[in-house]
Amino acid sequence: MSVGQDELKLAAARQALDLVQDGMLLGLGSGSTAELFVQALGQRVAAGLRVAGVATSDRVAELARQHGVPLIESDDLPRLALTVDGADEIEPGTLGLVKGRGGALLREKLVASASDRLCIIADDSKLVGTLGEKVPVPVAIVPFGWQRTVERIARLGGTPVLRQAGPGPYVSDDGLYIADCRFGPIAEPARLGEALKELTGVVEHGLFLGLAWRALVASPTGVMTLEPRTVTA
Repeated sequence: MSVGQDELKLAAARQALDLVQDGMLLGLGSGSTAELFVQALGQRVAAGLRVAGVATSDRVAELARQHGVPLIESDDLPRLALTVDGADEIEPGTLGLVKGRGGALLREKLVASASDRLCIIADDSKLVGTLGEKVPVPVAIVPFGWQRTVERIARLGGTPVLRQAGPGPYVSDDGLYIADCRFGPIAEPARLGEALKELTGVVEHGLFLGLAWRALVASPTGVMTLEPRTVTA
């Protein structure tokens, strides 16, 4: 019997629970796989596990409340022991990531940078040979003058498209627009990331480089543990 994508996501989420210890401060990532982790974490909390979390989006914060996961309700981001988050692309070997299809890339990067360990959970459809192969890179931009910002991004060789939500532009939890920028396979993601951050009007981009400590990637044959430059079953 074939294993569905939802089952694979759940397998990765459940394995990430093994990393959680009593008393931890956790980062709670966004996206469908990370939301499964929050739901499973709620079951552990109901059974007596003591943790507190920082949510990377309003949606995840509401989900955590629904499942009884205590939240740190402060803008003063503490040092976190562990963040569990999803990804849109994962490059094995480097564990470079593309993230932000859910629009939460700014908070996701802030939380990841405040974490001792960032564990990515995903199914194997997210694995790529080179970042940019499958999905565009989300770029969070200031709404004022967004057309000029998009033009600057295009001059870097990308094809940016302003994300829409209904009749108007999508607006993130932080009040930013998102430009989905297709670059194709990215030969030098670090250089591209630096160039994007230098553009006036750009707040953050969805290239997450040098941040992931581990990735738990589920396939029909089981959950693989990937670490930078190593792959173990």
